[in-house]
Amino acid sequence: MGDTEMMAAFIDAAICELGESAVQETARALLKQQATPTGLDHLDIHTIPQTCGVYLFHGDNALLYVGKSISLRSRVFNHFQGDHRSAKEMRIAQEIKRVEYRITSGELSALLLESRLIKENQPIHNRQLRRERQLCAWQVSYDPNAKPLVTLVNNSGINWCAAENIYGAFKTKRQATAVLNKLADEYGLCDKALGLEKGIGICFAHQLKNCKGLCAGKESAESHWTRLLIALNKYKLLTWPYAGRIGIREHNPEYDISEIHVFDQWCHLGAVSDLHELDELTVRPPCFDQDTYRYLLTFLNKKDVEVIVLHE
Repeated sequence: MGDTEMMAAFIDAAICELGESAVQETARALLKQQATPTGLDHLDIHTIPQTCGVYLFHGDNALLYVGKSISLRSRVFNHFQGDHRSAKEMRIAQEIKRVEYRITSGELSALLLESRLIKENQPIHNRQLRRERQLCAWQVSYDPNAKPLVTLVNNSGINWCAAENIYGAFKTKRQATAVLNKLADEYGLCDKALGLEKGIGICFAHQLKNCKGLCAGKESAESHWTRLLIALNKYKLLTWPYAGRIGIREHNPEYDISEIHVFDQWCHLGAVSDLHELDELTVRPPCFDQDTYRYLLTFLNKKDVEVIVLHE
């Protein structure tokens, strides 16, 4: 308590001499200073390079957190800035015992490595990139008169090579059904035609004037089917735009690290350091991953990305 009283007296004296605004401004500046986390005094975090890569926070007996950045040292320090500290970052700061980092050839390499490490190791404080046990999607029939018009298919049953009629990559059946129910209400679709409601006759949504009347003969099957495709459009998985495999080359000039990431049908097949190593690449069976799909869409739209079309 003596220390607390002395600090209070010091602050009062500083305010009297310098003014309250000057004291507050100085305090805010001090809070923004980067400091080594408690318990890591033995580790010189300043040796972490300012380059692209992935960092791992370890506790006593578990992996706490995995992150990525194009500026590793700055990103690691940002976790421990007082004025930006969240409840999660405070918990990490209290539990962290060791920091590990891995330099990558570029941003895409860091994203792919971060995603793989999180899915494989399930860090305590990572949530968004956790393992997706079994993705599912809605497959729309090409026949407007089909009953039902949509079928829920899981990852193993989806033909990613011909995904023109595949919509969404949902983590659970419940999430997929919730989205379809919402779209049915927004676009006046028939719950019975979609398979969301059983039985014969008009659907309950039509009685509530939400369905435009396919089940009551007030709308053609073709018109209803077209509106269904419009409703699902934002969830559409794009068809693979290449005839076969492609490579995306990244190079980290500071550390002279080069990688060519090989993809086919939106699936990451592996990486090599040189095109001559392609024959030695152990290609695992293609497995669709929603995060890889998102990353690849982003990078293929960048002008400075080097895409190599690989002939079979």
